[in-house]
Amino acid sequence: MLALILILALISGLVFRTLGFPPLLGYLLTGFAAQAWGVGSSEAIEPFAEFGITLLLFTIGLKLDLNKLAAPQVWGVTLVQMLISVLLMVPVLLLAMRWVPSLAIEDQSVAWTLAFALSFSSTVFAVKIFDTRGENASFHATIAIGILVIQDLIAVVYLVATSGKTPSIYTAGLLLLPVLRPLLLNLLKRVGHGELLLLFGIGMAIGAHELFEWLQLKGGLGALICGVVLGSTAKSNELYKGLVQLKDLFLIGFFLLIGYYGLPDFDMWIMAIILCIALLLRPVSYFILLLIFRLRARTAFLSGFSLFNYSEFGLIVAAIAAEAGTIPYEWLTTLALAMALSFFISTPVNTRIHTIFSRYFSWTSKYERENRLPVEHFPDLGDISVAVMGMGRVGLGAYNYLLPFYTDRIVGVEESDLKAKAISETGVHCVHGDATDQAFWLHTKLNNCEKIFVCLSNHRENLYVVNLARENGFRGDFAVVSRFPDEERELNELGCVTFNLYAEAGHGFAEHAMAQMDLINPSPSQTS
Repeated sequence: MLALILILALISGLVFRTLGFPPLLGYLLTGFAAQAWGVGSSEAIEPFAEFGITLLLFTIGLKLDLNKLAAPQVWGVTLVQMLISVLLMVPVLLLAMRWVPSLAIEDQSVAWTLAFALSFSSTVFAVKIFDTRGENASFHATIAIGILVIQDLIAVVYLVATSGKTPSIYTAGLLLLPVLRPLLLNLLKRVGHGELLLLFGIGMAIGAHELFEWLQLKGGLGALICGVVLGSTAKSNELYKGLVQLKDLFLIGFFLLIGYYGLPDFDMWIMAIILCIALLLRPVSYFILLLIFRLRARTAFLSGFSLFNYSEFGLIVAAIAAEAGTIPYEWLTTLALAMALSFFISTPVNTRIHTIFSRYFSWTSKYERENRLPVEHFPDLGDISVAVMGMGRVGLGAYNYLLPFYTDRIVGVEESDLKAKAISETGVHCVHGDATDQAFWLHTKLNNCEKIFVCLSNHRENLYVVNLARENGFRGDFAVVSRFPDEERELNELGCVTFNLYAEAGHGFAEHAMAQMDLINPSPSQTS
C-alpha cells in the first residue's frame, strides 16, 4: 500500500509540475484520494511526516541567525499580527457557526482556541516556496522565516503548557548545550564530506528530538535548537546543503498525511471556504505591519504573501485540543481541509508573486516610509561595467577572474546582507541586493553595464533576472550558469552565453591545471 501511495504521489506531483504548479499540491490530493479509497493508513505515513518535519526544523536552525529574531520587525510583527488575527477570527467563527449548525459549539471559549490555531502560517510551505524560487538567502525570506520561527516557538510553549506534562527536573541541563558547541563542531569537522556527514546530521536531529521528548518538551523544538547550536559555520552550511533534498523527500509524507485527517462533508467544505475567505486579510495585515516597521513595500509584499496560508502547527494545536475534549474532532478535519485549500490558493499566487508585484510596483511603493531600515537602502555602485549576480563559490570565482580586466569597474551583488558584508570586508567590491528586484535595477542603474554574469543557484531565478534586465533596458551581454541541457537551451533562446557547470567542469579544471603547471614547470619554448 505504501508503494502504491508513493506511485500516486509521483504521478500527481508530475501532473501539477507539468501544469506549472509545485508538486506539493499533487501530494495533498493524493492524501485525500488515498483516504477516500481506503489505501494505506495514517499510521504508515506518520513516521515519514514526523521525520520530515524534524529535519525541516533542524535545517532551519542550521541557517538561523538569532540576531534576526531579535529584530523588532520580526518578533514585533509576529505578536501584533497574531493578536489581530485572533481578534478578527473569533467573530468570523461565531458568525459562520450560525450558517453551519452542525459545527456549532456551545462554549464560546472554543472559538478562541480555534482562532489561535488559525493564527499560524505554514513553515513547511514557506520554506518549500523559497526553495523553489531560490530565495532562501533573500531579505524577505529571512523576515518571513523569522516570523515563522517565532510562531513555532509560541506553538511549542502552548503545547507544553496544555500537555499536562511537567518538564523533567533534568531540563536545566539544556543550558549546557552552548558549552557543548565546540565539541560538536569539532566532531562535525571530523566526519568529512560523504555519508558520514549526512549520518551525523540525521543523528543529531533525531537525537535532539528524542532528548526533548524525554525531558517532556516538544521534540521539534529540540531539533531546531540543535540546528542553532551547530549553525553559523562553513561546515554547517555544507551539512545544510546535504540534508535539503532528504528533507524535501520526507516532507512528502507530511503533505500526504493531511488527507488522512478524515474526509470532509458538505458542511465542513462550507466552513473551510469561509475560513479561506477570511484568510485574504492576512497578507494585507502583514503588508501594513511590515511597512510600519520600516521595511520596503517589496519586502513587505513578498514576506506577507509567503505567509498567506494556514499552518501544520495549527493542526497540531487543534489535535491537542481535540484530544483534551476542548474542541470536537469534526473541527480537526475542517481545519485540515482549510489548510489544504489555503495551500491551493497561496501556491499559484506565490509562484507568480514577482509578476504580480511588478504590476502593483508603483502603487505599493507610495506607502513606504522614508526612514527605512539601513539594509533596505540601495547601495551606490559607482561607475561599473561588469556585475556578477550571486557571490557563491561560482560567482566569487568569476569575480576574481574578471577583476584584473576591469579593476574598479566590477561589482558583485549578493542577496544575503550578512554574506555581502562578510565578502566586502575581504576587499571585494560586493553589495547587498536582490537581482530579482526591479527597484534595485532602477536605482543602481545596472542596465547601463556592459556585461552581467548571473551565477544564481536556481534556474527559474536566472530566467527571471534575464527577462527583468531586458525589460529595464539592459542591452549588454549576458553570461548565465546552467546545470542541465534543457536549462541551457532556454537561456540560449534568450540570447545568453551559458556555462554548464556539470558538462564544462572538466574543461575548466584542465584549463586551470595546465596554466598552473606551466607556471611551475615551464616548457622549453616558454623559457627560451
